[in-house]
Amino acid sequence: MSKPAAILPHDAATITAKSPAQWTDYLQLMKPRVMSLVVFTALTGFVASGGHQNLFIAIVSILCIAVGAGASASLNMWFDADIDAQMRRTRGRPVPSGKVQGADALALGVVLSGFSVMLMGMAANWLAAGLLAFTILFYAIVYTRWRKRSTAQNIVIGGLAGALPPAIGWAAATGSVTLNAGLLVLIIFLWTPPHFWALSLYTAEDYAKVGVPMMPVVKGAASTRKQILVYSIILIPVCIAPAFTGLGGPVYLAVSVLGGLVFLLLAARVAMSRAGDMPGERDTDGLYDVKTAAKSARNLFAFSILYLTLLFAALLVEHASGLRPLDLLS
Repeated sequence: MSKPAAILPHDAATITAKSPAQWTDYLQLMKPRVMSLVVFTALTGFVASGGHQNLFIAIVSILCIAVGAGASASLNMWFDADIDAQMRRTRGRPVPSGKVQGADALALGVVLSGFSVMLMGMAANWLAAGLLAFTILFYAIVYTRWRKRSTAQNIVIGGLAGALPPAIGWAAATGSVTLNAGLLVLIIFLWTPPHFWALSLYTAEDYAKVGVPMMPVVKGAASTRKQILVYSIILIPVCIAPAFTGLGGPVYLAVSVLGGLVFLLLAARVAMSRAGDMPGERDTDGLYDVKTAAKSARNLFAFSILYLTLLFAALLVEHASGLRPLDLLS
């Protein structure tokens, strides 16, 4: 695939804003919707760890994770400004739309990265700070700079960065990372491919246009649909596993099983559909306005967000309320 004729990634800092940036533009630079999910899963990890519940440490730790997520997003938007400008889903972002200068996006990402890591280390502990630093660097360098434009496994690789916040929250509360913390990371890591590949089935045109080797572009829609189903089959037992390790209780077990069955049903429908086979499967620039052929992929994408949210909400409610975990293996 040829590289799109646009500004090169390393030239993104030369983008000139059309008008003075507003504070809301910088907020959008940090991807607040993604940040909210990161904060939520990190908070769940903090509370579910059973560690000290010092309110100050909790607030500062979650703030650092939120700021770190915003830093990663800002660096990502700086580097990807060239392709974002050409994709329907991303062309309205602050840098490609000219609302924020590329140099400012880079500076914001660097400053917020350093601030969040140092504050986490001083307020909580340096294990949590180290994990936060690793997450930022992995997302900004390994995924965005190196693998996103070079392999169809980009989402699998990049998923590690998005999966680590619960472990960071866990480490902030306890100063350690246990098997259950790793289980939360594994859930998000396995959830990411079916979630994002479902979206990519009806946005593949954008990725093909800018030369990003997303799975449907490289392997085709049929192969992507099968891989979504395979990942989903592996994911659901892992989602249920916390009920057997002393992490999840009866509410979590019910949510993971019932929600998992719906997830598998939707994944099976995607596998049997023609989603991604035809170009132009979106009616608008929105994520959910698609034509009939792509509705199965759209439905899985939407439900996957709900499922992950409910899983972590169940854990958060159980641990915050003191509901005893099941620990079915004991």
